[in-house]
Amino acid sequence: MSDLSQIDQITERVERLLVRYEELMRTNALLNQQIDTLTHERDSLKSRLNAARSRVDALLERLPAPGAVADPALAPRGDA
Repeated sequence: MSDLSQIDQITERVERLLVRYEELMRTNALLNQQIDTLTHERDSLKSRLNAARSRVDALLERLPAPGAVADPALAPRGDA
């Protein structure tokens, strides 16, 4: 009878371990989905950042050099 009791205890523990294993597998799958989602979001944000940098760089290139006047009519004259 003692052997049967030990077998029952072992069986119960194994069943609990199996349930816990299945829970961990589901949790792992959910975490992997979150990783995939966040990786995609990160890549999208990086792409948007690079596009914005390119636009800012293009705008900076269009600015006149310091001290330069874009319209010669606005340049100061020497006969003041």
